[in-house]
Amino acid sequence: MTRTRKILLWTVASLVVLLALLVLVIAFFDWNRIKPPLNAKVSEELHRPFAINGNLAVIWQREPDEGGWRAWVPWPHVVAEDLSLGNPDWSKQPQMVTLRRVELRISPLALLAQRVVIPRIDLTEPSAELQRLADGRANWTFKFDPKDPDAEPSNWVVDIGAIGFDKGHVTLDDRSLKTRLDLIIDPLGKPIPFSDIVGDKAAKTAQEKGGAPQDYAFALKVKGQYHNQSVAGEGKIGGLLALQDAARPFPLQAQVRIADTHVELAGTLTDPLNLGALDLRLKLAGTSLGNLYPLTGVTLPDTPPYATDGHLIAKLHEPGGAVFRYEEFNGKIGASDIQGSLAYVASQPRPKLSGSLVSNQLLFADLAPLIGADSNAKQKARGGESKQPADKALPVEEFKTERWRDMDADVEFTGKRIVHSERLPFNDLYTHLVLTDGVLSLEPLRFGVAGGKLDAQIRLNGHTEPLEGQAKLTARGFKLKQLFPTFEPMKTSFGELNGDADITGRGNSVAKLLATSNGNLKMLINDGAISRELMELAGLNVGNYVVGKIFGDKEVKINCAAADFDIKTGLASIRLFVFDTENAIIYIDGTANMATEQLDLTISPESKGWRLISLRSPLYVRGKFIKPDAGVKPVPLLLRGAGMVALGVIAAPAAGLLALIAPSGGEPNQCAPLLEQMKAGKAPKTVKG
Repeated sequence: MTRTRKILLWTVASLVVLLALLVLVIAFFDWNRIKPPLNAKVSEELHRPFAINGNLAVIWQREPDEGGWRAWVPWPHVVAEDLSLGNPDWSKQPQMVTLRRVELRISPLALLAQRVVIPRIDLTEPSAELQRLADGRANWTFKFDPKDPDAEPSNWVVDIGAIGFDKGHVTLDDRSLKTRLDLIIDPLGKPIPFSDIVGDKAAKTAQEKGGAPQDYAFALKVKGQYHNQSVAGEGKIGGLLALQDAARPFPLQAQVRIADTHVELAGTLTDPLNLGALDLRLKLAGTSLGNLYPLTGVTLPDTPPYATDGHLIAKLHEPGGAVFRYEEFNGKIGASDIQGSLAYVASQPRPKLSGSLVSNQLLFADLAPLIGADSNAKQKARGGESKQPADKALPVEEFKTERWRDMDADVEFTGKRIVHSERLPFNDLYTHLVLTDGVLSLEPLRFGVAGGKLDAQIRLNGHTEPLEGQAKLTARGFKLKQLFPTFEPMKTSFGELNGDADITGRGNSVAKLLATSNGNLKMLINDGAISRELMELAGLNVGNYVVGKIFGDKEVKINCAAADFDIKTGLASIRLFVFDTENAIIYIDGTANMATEQLDLTISPESKGWRLISLRSPLYVRGKFIKPDAGVKPVPLLLRGAGMVALGVIAAPAAGLLALIAPSGGEPNQCAPLLEQMKAGKAPKTVKG
């Protein structure tokens, strides 16, 4: 044997011996010896105490999932027992996390490429106490101080595939969110298939989207407070959180009650490492949609009790902000049905809600909470902050304008059919709601009313204090026979009601807006009828009295009714209010004070002949809007129309009202000659009786 061959043989033999010795040392090494320096190093890096208090062992095993020659390379399986991670100095609690046992395995070949590949970590009896102070400091955030700020970032990459866990306990004390939660996780006696919870159809859909969700393995119980509101709930989750494998969606199921809101969900979480996406069936129910604001930060209107059932899809890492879509939901708000889809984007500078809603059958009374016009009992049930005074007719509940500045919105709503009483002949509704930086507009807000249309353009500037409001309303073509369908004399009428209003005001409630309002209101009615029966049908008790005094129990034809109100600082003054009937011309004068809700009206009839029941004095209507009083003035009846002409005050409003005249079913409009006479400064011709 040559000298070279001997040297080579001894070299190889030495390497084999050294490798064997290294394997023996690693295999039989007491890894507990490195715990003190390991604990110290981790504590130094995390700036808080870390300790492996129990046994630390490394077991070398072949990886069954590896193929080919790689299957012969043993992997280190690390087992550590009784671990603890302390809190930062500001916390009063000593420990943040404790674990009875941690098991993980590491790919040795990946280390050659500067990658720490851990396919799975198993946690036994994890317990965590999470804290965040009001100033934002949280014990789950860590401060890492690089030794050299100018040093290149590390090329090492940590890749964790999945986290398995069993029975655990998590508490959260978040003072910035005013939240305290206590969560307990317990193994189910037997795993429950995903399809058993969500149904075969939903399970098949989830599988088609990327993979078969795992079975439910653990039960959850939660209690505490969220945003200072009581929380209690329970649910089920899977047992393996796949951080890298999107083909293993993590199953979720829960029923939670937060204050008066009930939440049910069932579905999956994917990309849990980044809370990447949610795909859930979501049911919501509560006393008012407005009560969701403290829970979600989404500005919604006050409503009657509601319940919805839909599909929630969330993508939490979109470039423009997290996107939540509540798709194809349906449900009830009060006695009205609701369907549609909404999208909420957590964009900057404000998040935005958009979508389209439809109600096939809308109960008109369910719209009352939008302006605080529901009863005190219903306001209290939905958590309203104000109570309507017994002597007030105009809603005093204030709009929550501070919420309007928290988000933007662009939502269309269609009410295909409005269910109403005979006193409210509304047919349908459409509105386009736009909210931008605290400015709310309904343009248009359109009602179908008695064969005609009520178009409104409403703008409320919640960015000012108090709120600034503007409303422009146009009523066209209200058919009188549809306004009063059960009133027999109106069934053959071709008469219509037309009107315009333009009003501005300042205030944070309907009552305050009208109390400060400025503007005008015009209205024209032609070819109708009037009687005490009609007043009773309309619910106008004072009108019933007035009509009875003038006409007795007879039905009287109305040729024309014209009204023009001038509104200044909440005081609506009558510029012209006249009824031209077959028996008399009736003039109404006075004011309606919307700040004090007081009426002060004088009604003066002028007879056209002997058919009018004798009335020697004018009538009055005075008192609160909610319960006015009517009677006979103790003064002689004057020629009101002649006096108005003499003062020259009816010409201008009469001219303005002529613009509201429209043909009525091809019939001549009887308001035209009346208003033309007034425009010319002439009182309508009458015959004293």
